[in-house]
Amino acid sequence: MTPIIIGIGGGHSGVGKTTLACRILGRLRGWGAIKYTKTSLYASIIDDRDILSEEGKDTKRLLDAGAEKVLWIQSPFSQLEEILPIALEMLSHLEGIVVEGNSALGILNPDIIIFISGPDGKIKPGADRILNRADVVIFEQNMPQGIPEGAKEFQMNEIEAILQWLTQKMQLTTESAEECN
Repeated sequence: MTPIIIGIGGGHSGVGKTTLACRILGRLRGWGAIKYTKTSLYASIIDDRDILSEEGKDTKRLLDAGAEKVLWIQSPFSQLEEILPIALEMLSHLEGIVVEGNSALGILNPDIIIFISGPDGKIKPGADRILNRADVVIFEQNMPQGIPEGAKEFQMNEIEAILQWLTQKMQLTTESAEECN
């Protein structure tokens, strides 16, 4: 069975993508996570738990939250399309995968896309491509412009409602996949 993929993007850095990923991973067992960092010279997939567990790293937060396995992709954006499928294959034995970052979501077609906007509702250039595809939009105070019709809207403080919605949506996604087989 193919893992469910949840993509988390945002209006800009610091809006809470990793925090939400941790909350999701804390609720779901048998899940993994992919963290992408843009580099200028090289491409790599880091799966060494010692490196991933270094203090201050988002990868440590994802592991501590309960991810069964975390991969850290470092690559120029131009190589992400080539390296991301390799990382997904490395996690294909898991129930699901949380993928964090707008760049990765620009390449993937996740089962569920979550977009988090900042307190002012403004988004950086290019983030609108992720917002336009979002299944869920989470906002703090001001909702961003351009939310797709049918997207579920939550305020940041509604974390339990967000997690319940995700659980129900994933159950429907799994049932639809089973009907196709």
